[in-house]
Amino acid sequence: MKAAYINAFGPPENIQWGDLPDPKPTGKQVLVEVAAVAVNPIDTYIRAGAVPMNAPLPFVVGCDLAGTVKEVGPDVIRFKIGDRVWGSNQGLFGRQGTFAELAAVDEDWLYPLPEGAPFTSAAAGALVGITAYLGLFRDAKLGHNETVFVTGGTGGVGSTVVQFAKAAGAKVFTAARDAKGVQACKDLGADGVVMYTKEDLVQRVKDFAPAGVNVWFETRREPDFAATIPLLSPRGRFILMAGREAKPEFPVGSFYTRDCRMFGFAMFNASAEEQRECSDDINAWLVDGKYKPRIDRIMPLSESAKAHQLQEDNTLRRAGTLSGKIVLTTK
Repeated sequence: MKAAYINAFGPPENIQWGDLPDPKPTGKQVLVEVAAVAVNPIDTYIRAGAVPMNAPLPFVVGCDLAGTVKEVGPDVIRFKIGDRVWGSNQGLFGRQGTFAELAAVDEDWLYPLPEGAPFTSAAAGALVGITAYLGLFRDAKLGHNETVFVTGGTGGVGSTVVQFAKAAGAKVFTAARDAKGVQACKDLGADGVVMYTKEDLVQRVKDFAPAGVNVWFETRREPDFAATIPLLSPRGRFILMAGREAKPEFPVGSFYTRDCRMFGFAMFNASAEEQRECSDDINAWLVDGKYKPRIDRIMPLSESAKAHQLQEDNTLRRAGTLSGKIVLTTK
């Protein structure tokens, strides 16, 4: 099979495109004929060696995938040959990644993909969809008619939070960099959008939620707790899932005196069962159009090194050249 892989951790140019042996499914593994994958910031951290993982070499990069079951191991009970599937959480903790024509994946990390849901959308929405779902519903326990603010409403996670919160009946406010981004957020269903490059974010959030924000979903690498914590409502919840090296000041008083709570999590630490619990709603929203993952561009899988460089430029160097996910296809 053709695959995008590395023999040593390092920069994007370490990614090679070439032949590797076809994997053979054993035990509970499902052999997936990969149709589409997506690039995530965590993929670039692992490839660079910034997030140490017990990865086998040669190591196929990538977490997300969507495709068709080609073969099943002897202990598989949930899938059969020909099933359409999607999943994430690969390329982690010793597991091979997904940027290949074939991927052997434990069935616990795969979910049925309904007819009518494109492979590209399923791949684009995999990791970010599970991340948004865990934060909003497992941790924050978002309720109907509550208010949500999410930073970066055009980003992978941010745009997903907007759509999931709206699907759950919440009122959603978000932020965008420019007029194009503002319109994109409104198209996703946001009730209000602040253009943070020209408007006072704090004042606009106060205008949107005078009684405070029930759930603040922070996607920035450098959160500003001094500004944002006071914007929470009594018993407000703060979701934190980015900023590995961040060490911001924290306004303790305004947090605890209003009985607020903060949840920090990395999606890939969630159990297979926790992640599978997300998939039913995600599938339903994909099919009925309530969830349309934002895709910035689609590239051939052979250009994985170029895609990693583009993602890294935007994640680490804030190039601003992406507005959605990078999806790569095998055909």
